[in-house]
Amino acid sequence: MNHLSMEQLVSLRGPGTEPGTAEARRHVETCELCRDELDRLHQRVARMKALPNLQPPRDAWPVIRRRLADDRHRRRTRWMGIAGTALAASILLAVVVSDISRPDTLSATAAIDTAKAQSRALESTIDRYNPEARVTDGRTARIAAELEDRIADLDRQLEVTQMREGQARDQQLLQLWRERVNLLDALVDVHVTKASNVGL
Repeated sequence: MNHLSMEQLVSLRGPGTEPGTAEARRHVETCELCRDELDRLHQRVARMKALPNLQPPRDAWPVIRRRLADDRHRRRTRWMGIAGTALAASILLAVVVSDISRPDTLSATAAIDTAKAQSRALESTIDRYNPEARVTDGRTARIAAELEDRIADLDRQLEVTQMREGQARDQQLLQLWRERVNLLDALVDVHVTKASNVGL
């Protein structure tokens, strides 16, 4: 004996008599297996109808809009802080370079101390920018790596020069610190401008 297919059982649920449904109804009345399957089908439909209607909240858009505006404001504030610090560091560098270029206005020790302060300010700017956590293009990464390598070489030269004695040592230290400040300033420019305006 052939049993009814699922399509035939589903067609029995609808009102009216489609062609062939009368014969299927007679089969269900005599076949216990098909009748049980039709009952299970009715129960499934009833359970599905009993499920609650899930609708998205209607007032979600203002919350989303506010969250997007807050994110944009935080990003803008962060970039303005970085740009402001870079600008302040550049201005300080210009002042220091103009003062350092006149040996009569500053002694070598004071000039070295000023260059060290400028170097710390630029390193602080780079730390706040956090370049390791950002995605950069290949050219920017290459230029940044070259600058970092040159800064590491300068640091080794500074250590060696620091151990020397004599008046020539101060002049060499001053020259090395100035070069370090220039390289750090270029590194800040690379990270902030993505190497587009850096002439390296």
